[in-house]
Amino acid sequence: MKNYTERDKKHLWHPLTQHGLNPDHLPLVSARGSYLYDDRGKAYIDGISSWYTCMYGHCNPEITSRVKQQLDQLDQVVFSGFTHPPAIELSEKLVEILPEGINKIFFSDNGSTSVDVAIKMALQYHFNRGEKRNKIVALENAFHGDTFGAMSVSGLSVYNGPFEDFLLEIERIPVPDDLNMDALEMRFKQILEDQDVAAFIFEPLVQGAAAMHMYPAAHLDVLMELARSHGALTIADEVMTGFGKTGRNFASDYLKEGPDIICLSKSLTAGVAPMALTCCSQNVFGAFYDKEVSKGFFHGHTYSANPLACAAALAGMDLLATETIQDSIQRIAERHLQFEAEVKKHPMVKSTRSLGVIFALDLDIETERYGNLRDRLYRFFMDQGVFLRPLGNTIYLLPPFTIAEQELTLLYASILNCLEMLSHE
Repeated sequence: MKNYTERDKKHLWHPLTQHGLNPDHLPLVSARGSYLYDDRGKAYIDGISSWYTCMYGHCNPEITSRVKQQLDQLDQVVFSGFTHPPAIELSEKLVEILPEGINKIFFSDNGSTSVDVAIKMALQYHFNRGEKRNKIVALENAFHGDTFGAMSVSGLSVYNGPFEDFLLEIERIPVPDDLNMDALEMRFKQILEDQDVAAFIFEPLVQGAAAMHMYPAAHLDVLMELARSHGALTIADEVMTGFGKTGRNFASDYLKEGPDIICLSKSLTAGVAPMALTCCSQNVFGAFYDKEVSKGFFHGHTYSANPLACAAALAGMDLLATETIQDSIQRIAERHLQFEAEVKKHPMVKSTRSLGVIFALDLDIETERYGNLRDRLYRFFMDQGVFLRPLGNTIYLLPPFTIAEQELTLLYASILNCLEMLSHE
């Protein structure tokens, strides 16, 4: 009794889906390395690492074996009042590579909640110090998640429209660039002087859901220094960028100014289990450390620091540190730059950008984010055995670190085929 597609329709409600337009969902039954396999045996190269999670390939035996071993020792336990070796080992290993000054680790379940935790930390940080600061500054076109705090600091109305009357107080500023930086610096300084700003939150260097929009580290450094000089905390949302994707362990590693709080998830557990971290400085933690119960941080998740997820994260971090993976990240980054030099000359290409294993191009065609063209492009790639999810007129790649040269070549070829198809219409 397979018939997965029809059985799926009976009870399942899929994310980011208008079921009235897209009622059918492709059944996937297995995965290995860079490939996903459907119920008919067709293979698809996972060109976006399943939303930037499976960076070491699917079902990597070095990761799954560690999780299986942990499963025989300790599967799940409440993290309030207890601790366990996988969480302790993960905190120690992580602090070694986090931006300088970040040394406290708070566990939650996913990227959105890691941002909610960060916002609550920032607001209560000032409250505990006897200051009333209730304004958060965020960048335009940001995306930080789907829970209410994360939605509040996000700037993509396609996700937030029905809920805008219920969100937190946010002051939104443009993404910095070479043209607007002088005016933006003055505006940001004025906001910090005139309003009670608790924190400045940003996706460092790459705004993922904003079609992989990239901006300079130097400009972000200026804004972070301004925020810090006015007593506001800085929050780096590295849910997407964290763990090697930009060519360094974290996008924040490109900055001179280190964040006060950093949010991590997605490839943290190599795509094996849901888990997130909100990491902060000793200074932030110190505002909660007290003999007074009410100054504690009363936020908790049932599966916080799940031992299996911690085991997966430890295995992933061990792989990330290997020469093999580091060389592969460099290899992919160089191939992306070579492909960018080739494809940017195509008449259907408006612009291109690349950083680490992230590559994106904008088509010289106007379209809606989830419009008909986007759906046609998605189907075109799937027909070629390539899983990509275009964002409007943007086609992007974020392949696993373990992708083979032949598979990477096939990804590039599928994009070139797409451009030729569009050229002849």
